[in-house]
Amino acid sequence: MFLGAEGLGLRAKGLSTHVMIAAWDLGPYLSPEAKRCGLRALTSSWARHHVNISLCRAKTSGHYVNSMLALNTAVKAGFDETIMLDPEGYVAEASAANVFLLRDGVLHTPEVTSCLQGITRDSVIQLARDALGIEVRERRITRDELYTADEAFLTGTAAEILPLRELDGRKIGFRAGAPAVDAPIPDDSVTARLQQTYQHAVRGELPAFKHWLMPA
Repeated sequence: MFLGAEGLGLRAKGLSTHVMIAAWDLGPYLSPEAKRCGLRALTSSWARHHVNISLCRAKTSGHYVNSMLALNTAVKAGFDETIMLDPEGYVAEASAANVFLLRDGVLHTPEVTSCLQGITRDSVIQLARDALGIEVRERRITRDELYTADEAFLTGTAAEILPLRELDGRKIGFRAGAPAVDAPIPDDSVTARLQQTYQHAVRGELPAFKHWLMPA
């Protein structure tokens, strides 16, 4: 949704509202290997928005300049993704995805203060709790907790569920001690189980979650 061009300035007075819907075959968010083997990420020096700077829960195009700066810095340094911190130094989200970590059988994800309350994030929380019986806690998370997590992954509409295997050159959890050549994440990991459960759910194969879908 966007405002028309009837005027120029910050007051946005008397401007008409327009709606445009773009649809295309997106394909894999990154490479197919990213889903199996995971991503290498760099913590960004660009912080996410403060709650009193903008509407952090709004999915507005202007916010994505912040994400583009962070992601391009990481990509130019040879990484796949970036992890952005909030203005107080806690983990917020990736450039366009939410963050989860697993520790001692419990899933943790940042509270939605400086990050989007993603649809896929919410779906994964419900699947973890209701389909897999895994406890999920929404709270502040520090960067070092990602370094020492048992597992970590990102969620998003395009990304779906992508493992995070390395952050700032430190291998995470199930990647610790792995050889330099990429290897798939273990099939019995929570990340892999959630990937499989999510695919079943979005294809209408789980009766408890069919209400998520609209029949064609």
